[in-house]
Amino acid sequence: MALAHTWSVALVGLEGHLVEVEADIAQGLPKTTLIGLPDTSLSEARDRVRAAVVNSGERFPDRKVTIGLSPATLPKTGSHYDVAIALSLLTAAGAVDPGALRRTAIIGELGLDGRIREVRGALAMTLAASRAGFDRIVVPDLNVGEARLVPGIEVYGARSLRQVLALLRGTEIPDEAPPRAEPRLVSESLIRLPEVDLEDIIGQREGRRAIEAAAAGGHHLFLHGPPGSGKTMLAERLAGLMPDLSTDDSLEVSAVHSLAGLLTNDAELVHRPPFIAPHHTASLASLVGGGTGVPRPGAISCAHRGILFIDEAPEMHPLTLDTLRQPLESGFVEVHRAAAVAKFPARFMLVLAANPCPCGLSGTNQGICSCTPQHLARYRQRISGPIKDRLDIQRQILPAARTVTDGQPVESTAVVAARVQAARDRQAHRYRDSAWTLNSEIPGPVLRREHPLDDASQKLLEEHYSAGRLTARGFDRVVRLAWTLTDLAGAAIPTVDQTHEAFQLRSGEPLTQLADLRPLKGPTQ
Repeated sequence: MALAHTWSVALVGLEGHLVEVEADIAQGLPKTTLIGLPDTSLSEARDRVRAAVVNSGERFPDRKVTIGLSPATLPKTGSHYDVAIALSLLTAAGAVDPGALRRTAIIGELGLDGRIREVRGALAMTLAASRAGFDRIVVPDLNVGEARLVPGIEVYGARSLRQVLALLRGTEIPDEAPPRAEPRLVSESLIRLPEVDLEDIIGQREGRRAIEAAAAGGHHLFLHGPPGSGKTMLAERLAGLMPDLSTDDSLEVSAVHSLAGLLTNDAELVHRPPFIAPHHTASLASLVGGGTGVPRPGAISCAHRGILFIDEAPEMHPLTLDTLRQPLESGFVEVHRAAAVAKFPARFMLVLAANPCPCGLSGTNQGICSCTPQHLARYRQRISGPIKDRLDIQRQILPAARTVTDGQPVESTAVVAARVQAARDRQAHRYRDSAWTLNSEIPGPVLRREHPLDDASQKLLEEHYSAGRLTARGFDRVVRLAWTLTDLAGAAIPTVDQTHEAFQLRSGEPLTQLADLRPLKGPTQ
């Protein structure tokens, strides 16, 4: 037959689109034309496919060949269409039975010798093919591990075009040397999975309370204090307090990591919340996502359903840090390019850590601060007010005396994680008939209408709001945090003491009982 088609998958963000790869062999001078909005790497597929077909012992048609990628209005980028193009061409030439490719999706890049090389996003592509009703997918051998994480679809891993042809023809599959994994362009040092425990931390009662509340309700956190006081230690132990991801969240997070190139061949679903810690010199594109053609996910999407930890936050460029404002509210990020608009999930917990000043001694008893008032003002303004207003918890972390816990038992990560899990279970039950699962996710109007505070708590927050100590957004965030403290205590509704503690956690005030409260001087957060 002179016309045949196969199927592949195009990714725009995490959204998969099935692409029909058509091959037409007609009379005319030998020429191969590729149509359907291909990018540069895809346009070069003509030469890769020709060399791979010939070096695999097959005959390349010496007539006019037209390769069409449909839908034609969807931009196509990447080299993972190579194998689908080659099989469509060989099927049109009569070398492959067209029935063998029915309900089969195909992805993979071809080497000139016919080897099939790994591609990015295999998990997301397999997921798209499964949802579209395909029974089988052919992937590079190095991508088999992640593709098989998707249930309900048969995955065949191939090392070369010869192996795929043997599979389709029902002949003996030739033995091929194992492929060599390509170097990954995304540094795997971006992900830090520390094996640490809360028992390692000396003292820091308020810091422990802050990270426990943050983990229980999914609240954003700002830790500031002098160098060596334990800010990074607390942030790293926050990941261990969070429960495992649900099955749906695991698939979504794993798909993002697959597209970012963070999964390996022996991959498993990402069951634990990711802990992403980009350096403070990270560029805007590396944080948000980007690249030429169709954008790739950045650090904030890789931190989806986990933690984005930015140490030395004031040292990050203010414009880069301010790009977090929209994702913190919406839970996703849209990257606009001329070729396409990619939407990535980005519902993460933001944790910032900062020194009090450039020299790190301001407000401490460890020495005399050498920073001028102008330096202090500029340093503190590098984290903008809108970003700080989106942070639910702010804590000053000061060095603890080494004798503070001598002879006293210290709660381990496992003990605190059990309380966090119980608090999250209460939230899931309370919001069981809604689209939200955590206190930090529910919109303020819905929370005030369906889960109001008692009169005493409401009056307390209204006084703070009237005095300028709370913004309108801060008012709602204190209410959410009060509900989280209530869930940790196993109570039914926030008391005025828990509401007061929630305000103190947000404003950065030392934790005190309501009876000991002194009039606050000046507006806070």
